Amino acid sequence: MKSKSLLGNIGVQVVIAMIIGALVGFMMGESASIFAPLGTIFIHLIKMLVIPLVLVSIISGAASLGDSPSAGKIGVGTFGFFIVTSGIAVILALVMGNMFTPGAGVDFTAHSSSGLMEVTAEHGALPGVMDTFIGMIPTNVFESLTGGNILQILVFSIFFGIALTKVKGDGAKPIMAALNTVVDAFVWMINCVMVIAPIGVFGLMADSVGTFGFDALEVVFKLFAVFVAAILIYGFVFFPLVVQLFSKVSARQFISAMKKPQVMALSTASSMATLPVNMETCEEDLKVSKATTAFVLPLGATINMSGNAIYYGLVAMFFAQMYNVDLSMTAYAAIIFTSTLGAIGQAGVPGPSFLVVAVLLAAGIPIDGLPLLFALDRVFDMIRTALNITGDAACAVIMDKYTAEPSSN
Repeated sequence: MKSKSLLGNIGVQVVIAMIIGALVGFMMGESASIFAPLGTIFIHLIKMLVIPLVLVSIISGAASLGDSPSAGKIGVGTFGFFIVTSGIAVILALVMGNMFTPGAGVDFTAHSSSGLMEVTAEHGALPGVMDTFIGMIPTNVFESLTGGNILQILVFSIFFGIALTKVKGDGAKPIMAALNTVVDAFVWMINCVMVIAPIGVFGLMADSVGTFGFDALEVVFKLFAVFVAAILIYGFVFFPLVVQLFSKVSARQFISAMKKPQVMALSTASSMATLPVNMETCEEDLKVSKATTAFVLPLGATINMSGNAIYYGLVAMFFAQMYNVDLSMTAYAAIIFTSTLGAIGQAGVPGPSFLVVAVLLAAGIPIDGLPLLFALDRVFDMIRTALNITGDAACAVIMDKYTAEPSSN
């Protein structure tokens, strides 16, 4: 009976699907791409729900928090948490990069990168601070919705949610009730889509392993090993410790609850695609309030990328060691600053991470060897996304402690 209930767990089913998909991809090679449509259909179904879910949940969350004394505290605290944890993540990457020197003795000249994308300095161009702030403000919110510009959707949703709390009388109550009903409807739709999650994950894994295989990892195996170690330290030591110290949730409870969204993040390599599962986990398993979950998690899926920050820092160390570049304190500061800003500005969707180009350029490190890493970006992306969504949940449970304080008095 126990084994039956275990197999009925969606998280266990997804893990089994990942393993079977990886084995099928390994055995079939590139021909495993025939299973790619299974993964594509699953991802499209998730993406179909994500944009409207973010819009409605952020409006609902901002409106619920808008009138509480802790509204300003949770907003500042959330942004502060993301910036600080991303910065610490880069520092951890630099320390481990210096300790284990993954780039020492690596020779890329023996490995052809023909057919891969040429990397130029333009790929690493980061917008200025003012350009970034201006770009966050939508001129047409409907265009932002159709174009999937998450940052602009967030700005509008927060503004509109706060505005609802300022409406005099009871005029906003029907809208608030309707928003909560719509959120519940989306949760039902997401649960329906999750029924086919194992099939979709199988298709994603078979296609990824079949296309890239494990051969390319041989060249950068030491970098990959150090990267995984850093992710594990941050995800299973640092975040649980912070949760233990600054929230009402124990580290053990947090680690146990996060298994399901972490597996989903590994398989989809997308914080946005994992958002519905992460929201459900925070509300049901970690007992985070609906308002806090609706505000913090969509925001985190967009701007909280501590896994990316670790990747940027380690890749910078890797190429600096490979090209025998002696990094000065100024170069280290440039890596920390650019990696932190880049991680926060990185979209929560899978794909080649060109922001690492900006990090290398800022520290004066050659970018010639990057195409090989871009070929493996899916593998790295799966792992760092699992850490990203763990950080989102950690922030939610911590912020929830402070939003709950006024009502407990």
